[in-house]
Amino acid sequence: MNMKKNFPIIQLFVSVLLFCVFLFVFFYFFRAIKNNVEESKSKEGEWQTETLRRDEIKTLNNSIKVIEDKRNLLETHFAKSSDIVPFLDTIEELALKVNTKAEITSVNILEDHTGLSVGMKASGTFSGLYKFLTLLENSSYELDFISMNIQKGIESDTKNKIIPKWDAIFRIKLLSFIE
Repeated sequence: MNMKKNFPIIQLFVSVLLFCVFLFVFFYFFRAIKNNVEESKSKEGEWQTETLRRDEIKTLNNSIKVIEDKRNLLETHFAKSSDIVPFLDTIEELALKVNTKAEITSVNILEDHTGLSVGMKASGTFSGLYKFLTLLENSSYELDFISMNIQKGIESDTKNKIIPKWDAIFRIKLLSFIE
């Protein structure tokens, strides 16, 4: 009988010991899983933040590409101090388009640095000078005509035939000038 009394106590002791071991293992794994879940949530938050940042960068790059043409078009309306020669060449090319001769006589930066003053002489037919003036007014640059003097002159050709010739002196201000 003595043996029968010890046997249930040993079973009880072993059962309690196994229960404690399994309980310890359960809580160990439970804590490990809980830590992994928290770390996973933290990493997922970092990942989402980085994804949003990259998406914003892509959107910004796409926006820059979309407005690139508009920016380039806007920049053509302004002449920088380094772009004075191309601006003056443009004026002379406009004159050639309408069979008019244009000669730049002076170029000055205004005292208040708000623009560029250009003096020029042009000669040709009256209609050519008128078309040249119209091209200047409609150019991509913002121009202000300070003064203009148009006079009728006379020119003879190789056959001593008199051809009416018009001479003009323009003084224009380039308002869209960046120093």
